[in-house]
Amino acid sequence: MEQELATLAATVAELQAKAAATGSIFSETFYYLTIPLMVLIHVGFLAYEMGASRSKNALASGIKNILAFAMIVPFFYYVGWWIYWAFPTGLSGAMGAMEISGFAYANEIASPTSPYMGPNLGDQASGVFWGAFVLFAATTASILSGAVIERIQLTGFIALAVVLGAFIWILAAAWGWHADGWLVTKLGYHDFGASGVVHMIAGFFALGVLINLGPRIGKFNADGSANQIAGHSMPMTLIGLMLIIAGFWGFLMGCVIVPGEAWSWSGKIETSIYGTPMTMSGMTFNVLMAFAGGIIGAWMTTRDPFWMMSGALGGIISAAAGIDLWWPPLAFVIGFIGASMMPFVASFIERMKIDDAVGAFTVHGFLGLWGVLAVGIVGSGYPALFGEADVIEISFMGQLGGAAVMALLGFVPGYAVSFVLKAMGMLRVPESAELLGLDLTKVPSSAYPESIHPSVSPAE
Repeated sequence: MEQELATLAATVAELQAKAAATGSIFSETFYYLTIPLMVLIHVGFLAYEMGASRSKNALASGIKNILAFAMIVPFFYYVGWWIYWAFPTGLSGAMGAMEISGFAYANEIASPTSPYMGPNLGDQASGVFWGAFVLFAATTASILSGAVIERIQLTGFIALAVVLGAFIWILAAAWGWHADGWLVTKLGYHDFGASGVVHMIAGFFALGVLINLGPRIGKFNADGSANQIAGHSMPMTLIGLMLIIAGFWGFLMGCVIVPGEAWSWSGKIETSIYGTPMTMSGMTFNVLMAFAGGIIGAWMTTRDPFWMMSGALGGIISAAAGIDLWWPPLAFVIGFIGASMMPFVASFIERMKIDDAVGAFTVHGFLGLWGVLAVGIVGSGYPALFGEADVIEISFMGQLGGAAVMALLGFVPGYAVSFVLKAMGMLRVPESAELLGLDLTKVPSSAYPESIHPSVSPAE
């Protein structure tokens, strides 16, 4: 009998070891796949922004996007990742209740000299998790990139992109997207899919930059009326937007759980980054319903293909903050309402004489705000964070407070840094270069050398 029990115990132990190994492989693969999927976001932004540019600026629009991505990676390695772990409780760098934050913790796991920041063969988590966050950082820069096409200097844009992606955005993530984040622990802020900590931050940062950058030549007439400056390829723009939607699945996969030191898997994906319960099934229902609601809402209010596909993205952003909470029909309604508001917000921004070339503030800034507030309107009373201590609940005032922080944290640095760049003559290209086209004067090359010749008309 004892021999049989020993054999059974050995068999159970062997099965548990095999299950743990399988779970580890699954976890590594799951998070690793977020990275190439999120790269699709940047493939999409590349096509989207080049298509939305006139032919004389197509390559310049693409090049600045690619260079910003590349520049953010080393800055995020040396500084950005450390910020995320150092400052969740505030700028003091104190350790939080979960004991996964503060200066000492950041120095241990996120300092460039830490073994976790290199090819440590015993660590299967850090590099993959870092890589996913790098792609979040690059996404903020791509959001900014579309707003400023056709007239921003490359060096000025790179400086802005690095400040946004490697410093400002990650500070917002530390405060509102971390179990020790003070917005979460003090206000009950809930933002699963990053409506606030990615989209609001980038959208409001872009708004601050646009005020100092000014409109493209020919955008506004002397009487204040606006001219439409159409991009050279609407099909390319629509394909780009659809690729962004495809990449958004990787974006949301990266929001699911925070792997611990052991990188273990319980057998199913069951928690959000806040430790609150969710499932991949529920997230899939809600992403697709919000996607559909956004397309239908934008099409019904505009009949415009550009806004229709922007509505797909806008619908997901609208529902993203609570996409782990919604009953699917509610995700559809929230996406529908958000996308229906887009053209009216874009018109208001244009009446303010702000030239947002692709509606970046409308889609990301305003709909990010709507997404955060929707959680406060519908999700009040739901647990914002699970833990051993008293569970804090979501409230409208907590979401409103978090949204105010995101708006200010995005807008103020965007305005301030672009103001300094403008004073230094590093923000906007010369008028002659803008009229002739940035591909010819700044790249220099031509996207369509054999068939399309750029116009020099200021009203184009």
